[in-house]
Amino acid sequence: MQDIEPYYNWRHLYIAEEDPLSPFYGRSYSEFEFSHTIYNYYIHPQWDDFGSRTLYMKILFVDYEANFAIIELIGEWNDAIENDIMTLRRDVTDIMYKDGITKFILIAENVLNFHSSDDSYYEEWDQQVEDDGGWIVVLDMPEQSQYDFKKARLTNYVGLMDFPQWRSLKPEVVFQQVDNWILRQLR
Repeated sequence: MQDIEPYYNWRHLYIAEEDPLSPFYGRSYSEFEFSHTIYNYYIHPQWDDFGSRTLYMKILFVDYEANFAIIELIGEWNDAIENDIMTLRRDVTDIMYKDGITKFILIAENVLNFHSSDDSYYEEWDQQVEDDGGWIVVLDMPEQSQYDFKKARLTNYVGLMDFPQWRSLKPEVVFQQVDNWILRQLR
């Protein structure tokens, strides 16, 4: 069993299952029934299934006025077999994009493996959000996963940033720090 929980210290600010615009609106969770697995290891029931067999998520915060979302991931990001990026795009981020979210922060410290395929979904996503002044940034991906992410040249479309202190900050400050980092990268 894996007992890593999604980050919960912002739940007083935002709860995805209570947000009518969230792809997970209306979901209910059990604290005691562990039903989702990653490679036969049960994971905490607060993680959201979005259609991947190896990758789960939790939308931690969304600000519709500032147009950003912070999403935490756990598991194996597998585009080669599962096409996780397509599932993430079609079933989560495209829905959020329709409601004005153009800046995506993906916290990937619990993504222990990354397997790439082609970059077309990343390129398409980058073009989609960039047209509206947006961006996509992955925070704190482990080194071995970063290596494969960079090897696939996905950093042409998605920023990789180390930001381990994100938990000690408010979500608006995390967003501002990431946004400032993006601006510095563009210089």
